[in-house]
Amino acid sequence: MRLEIHGVERLSHRERQVVVLKEMGFSNDQIGRRLGLSPATVATLFTRARSKGYQVVLVISGDPLGVLVDRDDNETSGE
Repeated sequence: MRLEIHGVERLSHRERQVVVLKEMGFSNDQIGRRLGLSPATVATLFTRARSKGYQVVLVISGDPLGVLVDRDDNETSGE
């Protein structure tokens, strides 16, 4: 499983760093400590990044959630 950020080319380097850490669940305080920024600066960078319209896509390999095979162990048609 991995995260992909679509539209990342529109983000600055710092905005990319903040987006990745925010999407991983870190707080503004935690991100600020990690990157040497104030929590307010982290919030500003995240707001700017969101206004530029990036999208986070979760890419899952295989079927780790067990939803692609029906109860009879037959593959579903994707409906």
